[in-house]
Amino acid sequence: MGALTPMHILVIVVAALLLFGPAKLPELGRGFGRMFREFKDATNGNSPSDESPRAIEAKPELTVSADAVQQTPNK
Repeated sequence: MGALTPMHILVIVVAALLLFGPAKLPELGRGFGRMFREFKDATNGNSPSDESPRAIEAKPELTVSADAVQQTPNK
């Protein structure tokens, strides 16, 4: 009943695969990663609003031009 052994970790991974399926596991991993990062930032006193604002790259504007079309009368 000591530390986690490789066998314990293997059983946990197999159980997670059976419960959530292989398609859902990457999404769960990202969610846990975000959760731990937010927790770490909160314990350090950092928050997303404390970060300096980043410059947003401006996109070039599109211009529309129309060439004159000469119409001939229908006969």
